[in-house]
Amino acid sequence: MRPFLFLGTRAEDEVAQQEYDAVLAGTGLRPDELVRVRLEAGPLGAIDLDDWSGIILGGGPFNRSDPDEEKSLVQHRVEAELHDLAERVVATDHPFLGACYGIGVLGSRAGGVVDRTYGEPVGALPVRLTPEGLEDPLFGRLPEVFSAFLGHKEAVSRLPEGGVLLASTDTCPVHAFRLGRNVYATQFHPELDAAALCDRLDAYSAHGYYEPHELEPLKATAREAMVIEPVRLLARFVELYART
Repeated sequence: MRPFLFLGTRAEDEVAQQEYDAVLAGTGLRPDELVRVRLEAGPLGAIDLDDWSGIILGGGPFNRSDPDEEKSLVQHRVEAELHDLAERVVATDHPFLGACYGIGVLGSRAGGVVDRTYGEPVGALPVRLTPEGLEDPLFGRLPEVFSAFLGHKEAVSRLPEGGVLLASTDTCPVHAFRLGRNVYATQFHPELDAAALCDRLDAYSAHGYYEPHELEPLKATAREAMVIEPVRLLARFVELYART
C-alpha cells in the first residue's frame, strides 16, 4: 500500500504526538503507513502526490483569519505551502482530509470566505449531516446526528466555488464540506476523545479559547460527553483511498 501523509502544525511536542497517535489509532495505520511531517518545524518540501494514497491535515493554533501583521514568519510560510498544496490537491482531486485547520486552508480558496462570524467555544455539540452528507461516501457511514468535539475562532461563512455542504451545527453552518469527489474539510475534530481534549485545553490555555475559570468545567463537560462517531471518518478515509 502507498502510505498516507499526515501534516501537523502543533509546536508543543506532547500535543503534536498525541494528535498523531490519535490519528494512527483512528485510521488503523502503522507509523510507516502514515508518514508525519511537522510543518511548524520546517518547510514541507517537494510533494509528489502520486507517492501518497491520501493526505490528512491536523488542527493547530494557526487561523487563516488572523491579521497578516500578527502572523509569525512560520505561519506565513505554512499558509503559503498549504495554499500551493491545496491548489494541486483540488486540481487533481487527490484524496485529502483536513481536520479543523483544513477549513481555513480549503475554505478560503476560490471565492470562499473564512472569518470570525461563526466561531464556537470548546466543547461537544450535535452535528447534523445534510442530505448530501448522508449520501456522501465518506460521511454517509455516520448517523444523521452525532456529537463531536470542537472549539474554533474562525469558520467558513461562504463556501468556496464548487463546495458541497456536508454537515452543520446550530451555531456554525459549515462544519464539513467537499470539493470535487475526494477533497474534504471538517471543522470538528474527528480524532479527539475526552482525554485528548482535556490535554489540549491545558496546552492552549494562553491561546484565547476560554477564560481561566472555565477550564475545569470544560474538562468535566468533556468527560461526560458521548463522542464516539467522528473517529470513524478516519478509518473510512483509509478504506476508501488506500492504494497499492
